[in-house]
Amino acid sequence: MRRALLLGLLVACVLAAPAPATPALPAPDAALPQEPRRLAHTLLVTTRALHRAVDRWLAHGDPSVGGPPRDVELLALHHQRIYRLLRRDDALAGRVYPLLPSGLAREARAIVGAGKGLRRITPALEARKIRTKRPLPIGVLLRHYREAERRFGVPWHVLAAVNLVESLFGKIRTDSAAGAQGPMQFMPATWRAYGLGGDVHRDHDAIMGAANYLRASGAPRDLRGALWRYNPSRAYVDGVLRYAARIDAEPRNLYVFYSWQLFVRTERGDLRLTGPRR
Repeated sequence: MRRALLLGLLVACVLAAPAPATPALPAPDAALPQEPRRLAHTLLVTTRALHRAVDRWLAHGDPSVGGPPRDVELLALHHQRIYRLLRRDDALAGRVYPLLPSGLAREARAIVGAGKGLRRITPALEARKIRTKRPLPIGVLLRHYREAERRFGVPWHVLAAVNLVESLFGKIRTDSAAGAQGPMQFMPATWRAYGLGGDVHRDHDAIMGAANYLRASGAPRDLRGALWRYNPSRAYVDGVLRYAARIDAEPRNLYVFYSWQLFVRTERGDLRLTGPRR
């Protein structure tokens, strides 16, 4: 009887105890730590919180409708800004990597390496000429990637990485400096040859056209060679394959990268054109 009474009191105390406080979401322009140990801790905590938020989105929301929920949006922006800081500062990045768990360190090196290489081949744009749009929901895009994989054999995560690198999943709708168009950035002549008669600005058609072109260029057997034909730049090929590998290794990363915001290189410096302001 005494043991049952004590157990009952213990259960009552546990039930009455307040729930642990949920950490505050980071502000869109929250200051980032500059000291390596604090920055490594912030990256680790942010990544874990972001993964939990993505899991809640998948469990209780519908990624085929609308965009990411507020918690995913804010955590993804914080996550992205940390990686942009590491990309800009090699010395800081070199001190942060050894402080991370091994899996996160590999991911960090891949994301920073992809970003650095792609920035080198991205020309500055005139800020006033850049147009943005709301992308299709990621659940819809994922269905398009998988349909293209079934039809052409190109891995869906590679198509997602191309979509990420070319237009951040369709967030930018301005033609490239060279005249490439649409969410998968096709040159007009290439689109006429491989676009299957579709609309280069329509996400479904563009993804199918990209898969068709990559298959004709050697994918999936030679993904590196096929991507080289898509854009003959080692930095481009490496960047796409690094992002694709991170999506393949951790499926949550598809939702993380989709939730990143559009930063563009302009004649006035880097600008963030999408996402929350407060």
